[in-house]
Amino acid sequence: MALFTPSHTRISRFPIDISSPLPNKTAVESDKPTRCHVCFRPRSLCFCDLIPKVANQTDVLIMQNRRERSHPFNTARIVGQSLEKCRVMVAYNHELAERFATMPLSDSVGLLYPGDNAKLLSDLAPEERPKQLVVIDGTWHHAKTLFRDIPRLQTLPRYRLAPSQPGRYRIRREPNEHALSTLEATVAALSAIEPTTPGFDRLVDVFDRMIADQIGHSKSNWRLNETRRRGSANVPRVLTENVDNIVVAYGEQERGNIDDESATNAHPPAPLFWNAVRIGSGEFFRCALQSDSLNDESFMNRLRLTPDELHPLASVNEFRERWRSFIRPDDRVAVFHRSTAKLLEDIQADFVPSIVLKSISLKPQTKEDDPRTPAVLANQTSDSRPLRRLAWAVRFVEELVASKSKLQ
Repeated sequence: MALFTPSHTRISRFPIDISSPLPNKTAVESDKPTRCHVCFRPRSLCFCDLIPKVANQTDVLIMQNRRERSHPFNTARIVGQSLEKCRVMVAYNHELAERFATMPLSDSVGLLYPGDNAKLLSDLAPEERPKQLVVIDGTWHHAKTLFRDIPRLQTLPRYRLAPSQPGRYRIRREPNEHALSTLEATVAALSAIEPTTPGFDRLVDVFDRMIADQIGHSKSNWRLNETRRRGSANVPRVLTENVDNIVVAYGEQERGNIDDESATNAHPPAPLFWNAVRIGSGEFFRCALQSDSLNDESFMNRLRLTPDELHPLASVNEFRERWRSFIRPDDRVAVFHRSTAKLLEDIQADFVPSIVLKSISLKPQTKEDDPRTPAVLANQTSDSRPLRRLAWAVRFVEELVASKSKLQ
């Protein structure tokens, strides 16, 4: 999904570059597949055979945030299977940056991304149109972080669209009514660059078919791209139906550099201390990270962390690998504040989706300073601020589970 730009297919039929391959399927799974391994849709809703082959003339390079690669509604896969000249690169931001830095590009390459200096594609004369188009795929937040974290993208000429009607993507939320999916944005851009190429309308028809089929088979409006009723209990079902896969987490970030006039905002604060617990099993994760903030006595006094809790110290890369090993593919990370989830996003450690508890319209009954210790944390005896705030988030999740019958 994207804002005026990109916000998903048979892998053997279009070039796709995935740095971390999908897990191998077991023999039992391959004998009785319930989903198409190309579009990730249930077999009954697979639309791969309907996707047209479009002989586009403009080389298209789609750069995709890794978290989007197996989402069944990610339209970059549809684009990649349809267009003859299209490559999809899937990786974490830092990996994409490294590979893109040395990738050969056309002398007439452009980035589809809005901005004050972006040229409107529909206004360009034929000789001004790009011959290679780079498209960013992911949520609007992912698109912004990809643009921020891949320096070479910032050096490319930028092009934009001017949508005349709202986007059709009714099964994923967009930042505004004129935001377009990756498929819609790519089709609109190519239609402006090469208006005589046939087949783009057929590609949009398949997109509309996918959306209609999904809405027709949906059991609720939880994923519909519509504004929720004010005051509704917007509780994700996974919090009340599948708590075994819920990992509640809280992280402290390193002290900001607000007193350092030479500091820049190029690198956001990294996590300083991270703890988490898996609700279903009680598995506990704790990691302290190397940081100059550890030398700030007043700051550390507020955190109340003991020497044992700060040993051993890990680098950001070591933390990322430890967290990757702890998290399972089906997990969801529940955090109380959006800023906690952002700590993971900023260091490309957001391996699974996060749920922000504060965004739920039900206020927790217990307060942060409540001394009660949830049973799942009974073995943790620390009096640190990170553990007390983790306990607060756990109690709120437990409240949601306990009130399941009232929320349905």
